[in-house]
Amino acid sequence: MTVTSAWCVETARLRMAPVGYWDLPDLIRLKGDPRAYALMLGGVRSRLQVAQELAQDIQDWGRHGYGMWAVRARRGKFVGITALMHRPDGRGVALRFAFYPEARGIGLAREAAAAALVYAHDLARLPVVIAVAREDNHGSRQVLNSIGMSRSGEFQRDGHLMIIYQSVNQSEPG
Repeated sequence: MTVTSAWCVETARLRMAPVGYWDLPDLIRLKGDPRAYALMLGGVRSRLQVAQELAQDIQDWGRHGYGMWAVRARRGKFVGITALMHRPDGRGVALRFAFYPEARGIGLAREAAAAALVYAHDLARLPVVIAVAREDNHGSRQVLNSIGMSRSGEFQRDGHLMIIYQSVNQSEPG
């Protein structure tokens, strides 16, 4: 992972840049696609919800120095998002990711999530990062396990068992 400029990250196959208003059409398509967003907290979004969330996402970068990245293949094609975001339930800063189904199964979510986790600990200096996945969301759970996050708890939401994962910055004094 390489940080190229103001919060931009590059990996072997991806370029991750903080979301901006120019990403709105891509975000509307992704967040409006039930194949990509149905299992996310809050589910599929309307165009208005996406625009409102984007305004908040842009503010988060200025306020915290982390937030949501638009994830593109090195050749520029938008494939999904990954983010470090404060959970609305107060559980902490959470790693999130969502990719188009066409971009799944080839390790892109893992690559982006791993880069975001390194950014969280090494650059944003977050001592703990969590992630939450539905028990039946095997793809997301596999990604979280593969980047070294460990299961730390669970809770029920809307009749589904939600698994909490965490990553503790080992280089921080404890």
